[in-house]
Parts: sequence; structure tokens; C-alpha cells
Amino acid sequence: MSTAVDLHREVAGRVARLRTLMADIGLDGFIVPRADEHQGEYVPPSAERLSWLSGFTGSAGMAIVLRERAAIFTDGRYILQVRDEVPANVFEHCHGVKQPVSEWLFAALNDGDKLGFDPKLTTPGQVACYRQAAGCAGACLIAVAENLVDCVWPDRPARPTAPIVPHGMTFTGRSSSAKCRSVAGKIRAEGQAAMVIAAPDCIAWLLNVRGGDLAYTPQPLSFAILHDGGRVDWFVEPSKPSDGLAAHLNSDVVCHPPDAFAASLTALGAAGKTVRIDPDSASEWIRKTLAEAGARLVFGPDFCLAERAVKTEAEIQGMRNAHVRDGAALVRFLAWLDAEAPGGAVSEIVAADYLEGCRRGEAYFRGLSFSTISGAGPNGAIVHYRVTSATDRVLGNGELYLVDSGAQYLDGTTDVTRTVPIGVPGDDMRDAFTRVLKGHIAIADARFPAGINGSQLDPFARRHLWEAGLDYDHGTGHGVGSYLGVHEGPQRIAKAAGAVPLQAGMVVSNEPGYYKTGAFGIRIENLVLVKQLEPPQGAEQALLGFETLTLAPIDRRLIVVDMLEDRERAWLDAYHLRVRETLSGALDSGVADWLATATEPLGTG
Repeated sequence: MSTAVDLHREVAGRVARLRTLMADIGLDGFIVPRADEHQGEYVPPSAERLSWLSGFTGSAGMAIVLRERAAIFTDGRYILQVRDEVPANVFEHCHGVKQPVSEWLFAALNDGDKLGFDPKLTTPGQVACYRQAAGCAGACLIAVAENLVDCVWPDRPARPTAPIVPHGMTFTGRSSSAKCRSVAGKIRAEGQAAMVIAAPDCIAWLLNVRGGDLAYTPQPLSFAILHDGGRVDWFVEPSKPSDGLAAHLNSDVVCHPPDAFAASLTALGAAGKTVRIDPDSASEWIRKTLAEAGARLVFGPDFCLAERAVKTEAEIQGMRNAHVRDGAALVRFLAWLDAEAPGGAVSEIVAADYLEGCRRGEAYFRGLSFSTISGAGPNGAIVHYRVTSATDRVLGNGELYLVDSGAQYLDGTTDVTRTVPIGVPGDDMRDAFTRVLKGHIAIADARFPAGINGSQLDPFARRHLWEAGLDYDHGTGHGVGSYLGVHEGPQRIAKAAGAVPLQAGMVVSNEPGYYKTGAFGIRIENLVLVKQLEPPQGAEQALLGFETLTLAPIDRRLIVVDMLEDRERAWLDAYHLRVRETLSGALDSGVADWLATATEPLGTG
């Protein structure tokens, strides 16, 4: 079995080979993003270049390798993880917000240096940033035709070729042809001829298809061009479509091999067409191919995003149904955990596996929606911790256990976090947990006018932590797909990145937290549906609020009841009553009895 020393030695060797290749072709540096050609959060094994080169397994980050220096940049979720996974004697560890890439490049590059990058893995905005930073240092940015990491990665996995399957109207509630007509209408209204769709989850939504190219998100990797008349050119491996897919597809969808994508972009440009591309998902290669062929480019969000975010009635009911089944599975797990963990026989891996087993028996289950975060004690303080055989820890007495998990069902996607005390929790744990709970309730119970966005709601979740001089270094909520991505835009609840107004029919997470490095982590996460509220008498504008979809008890043993206001106690008691009444009939008598105790009103226990 490889040790951390072995892995660090391998990382040093891989970086050395990359530097040798850089020198051979006259480059002084190379940028290695954690991205594939679609700029998505999850990538197939064949695109895990950053992980292979550095050892970092998180979902957001990038590295820059120069001849004498190298650095890896992550956000606040991964500061502890990168410390544990990436050798500091090979890569400098940088917080991407506090130590921006541009500043590092300006300080590290020398006059005349040539910094290479792969234009298929980089957005136009990123290229502009890197080019400016390099230029300020007297260096230049050079696009490479072949990714240098691929050249030194001897056993790089093959590209995925999972079958593509129809996703029927029972689950979508809206036909692909209707979606294509609607989005094409927006393209026409803007005076554009076509829109390039580089995000595979948008294509999956538009065409009502699903796939298995990625581990946790049921989407096929592909590109598409939607024309203003509603025709779709879909660039997809010929081996991927399954039996019945051709009959399912809208008649205006024309399939092409991936190699035809470049020629189709060139043809749009040669015809002088005005083409829309999303700067967050389209690569610099797409931009350059269109521009050099003569296309007039318009940069703007993919029109699919806004329509996909507002769920149909079928999708909303599917999410509700999926959460009932998921809640029953989670309650079975929590009851088992309560019985077994105090004896010292449960480790992080054992717990994660048991929870997955509870879900596997539920109808429509198709897999996890992300790798379960199963963190005991100090591991729970690592926001996106991923347990391995080397880090596996027994759930210890007097510790907190944080479990963040979710599943993909044909009728919905789930994502839920619970924090559980093993034995008797400390006063500092209970105080912090109660502050997080107060923030969670503030979001769940919020009433707000139409037009309010997630960044305006975000302080609701942090107020009680801020009052104690505490905070958390991640967003409060992200959008969630319908049997698609567990992280889905454009809606968010976050300090600065939640500018999209919330609309009825959107699903977002509600997940404030607190993390004490080296000690414990706390997070309480439910998914919520944005809904129209009945306005009070005298109201002058429409009001929105949230319906909580997730059904699972919040651990009462961690609550300092005296810290809660009456309305907060009332919210939690009402939520627990709903959990108990909804789920008890799906549980055996022993688990139902456990749930009854776990959801008793706060005043009785």
C-alpha cells in the first residue's frame, strides 16, 4: 500500500517530468486547471490532470508549474485538504481569494518568460486574467496544441463512453421540443443566430437525456449548437446512444461525431453568424475558433440555465417524493449510528458505506449525488473531507460526527448534512451548533419580496456566528438539479456570488456551518424549494419563502434551548412533527420509536 511519503515522491517525479517537457519545447511555465473541456465541477478520470500531477482530490483548484517554483490554488473549502494531500516542498499552498493567481504570477514570472496553457481547458475570462498578469511581468501567454500533462501521464484513462438514455416526461414534465422552441425564441429575441452549449448538464436538460460519463452527475459529455429556428446539432460519440434514444429525440436534433464540432463552429463563423457563448462554460478554444472564422460573438449566460432552474410541477413533486424515500433511508442510518457508534465499532468508512446501503434499497435509486463526506472529530473540520483508508477514523466518544451525503433518484436529487454527537458533547460544541441552527432557521423561515437574491439573504445565516466572532468559509446555499447536478446554477445563497434573484420553483440548499480546525465541524443542511407565499393583509408586493424538502431529524442533544427564540423553537418543533408524521409509516417499529424520541418537542427532552 502506498504511503504519504510514496505519493509525495511520485508527485515530485511527475512535476520533474513536466518541467523537462516544458524546457524541451521552450516554455517556462504551464497552467494546470482542475477542469475538462466543459468547465464543470465534476470531471471524468481522463481529465483529472490536477489530481494526477499534485495529489489534490478536491473539486476546485488549479496549479501553475514554473521552472523553479510551483503553486496550487484552492478556495476556503479545501485549505486543510490541500495541506494534507499536496507536498508543500513541491507546491506552494495558496488561498485563491487571499492570494490571487494574478498576483502570484506577477511576482513569480520573469521578463521574457513564456507561460503555456491549454485553450480547451480555460475560459476566455481566465485567459484574459492570465495574459494581463503575465504581461505586467514582461512575460507572454502561449496556447499549446497538446496538453503537456497528457504527454507525461503514461497510464491516463480513456475517455468515458457510457450509454445515453431517455429521461421521460413522467420525470421532466416538459418535452424537449418545447424546451428547444423556448430557448431558441430567446436566441432570436436577442438577434442571435445560434448558441453554443458547452455545459453537458444543460444539454441533458434540453434534450431530456441522461448518461453515466461522470461518477455522480447523470449526464453525457457532449457539445451542442442550438440554432435560432430550434434545430440542435449535437456532437456526441456514436457509440453512446442507447436503444430507443433515436425515437425519443426531438426530430430537430441532428447527431454528429465530436470531430465535426470544430468544422461546425468554423461554418458559423464563415457565414458571419452572430453566435452566443457562455463565458463560464465555453472554452477559449471555442471562442478563438469562432472568432477566427469570422463569427460575431456575444458573451452571455446560457439561456438554458434560467429555464432549468425553475422546476416544473412534475420535477417539484418528484423532488418531494425522492426526499421522502431519502429521509426514510437517512433515519434508518441515524438510528443505527445512535446504537452502534458509542461502542467504538463505527469508523468513517463503515458509516458512509452503511448509509449508502440504506439508500440502495429505495425506489428509483441510481447512485450517490457526490462522494459522502463522513468526518469524525477533527476530520469534520475539513469542509469537503473525503475519507480514505489512510485517513479513516473511528467515531470517538466526546466527538462530533459530520455526515454530508446525497443520492440521485430518477425523480430527484438529494443533498443533506447532519451533525451528530458521539457521547456527551462539549459546551463549545453545543454553543456553536445552536448558532448554526439559528442561522439555518433564519433562512428556512425567511419571507422576502420577489427580486431578492441569494447574497442579500446570506447574512441571515451568519448573523449569530458573527456575533460570537465566528464564520464559515463557504456559501450558504447552491442550486440543485432534478436528477442532474447536485450543484446547479445560476441561483446561490452566498456572500458575493449570489446575484441571481430567487424565483418560485427554484431549489437551493440551506447549509450554514462552523469548523474549528483540529477539533470538530458542524453543518446543518436541508434542501428548500422557493415558493410563492400568501401575502399578509396590506402587503404591497408579492412575497416568496421556502418549503423545506429534506426530511430528517436535527440532533436535539446539541441544542442549547435557552439560546433559541420562541419562533425558532416553534419552527424546529413543527419541522420535527412533519418529519415524524411523514416518515414513520415507512419505518419498522424499532426505527419509528427512535424517530419519535429524536423528534420530541424541545420542551420535553
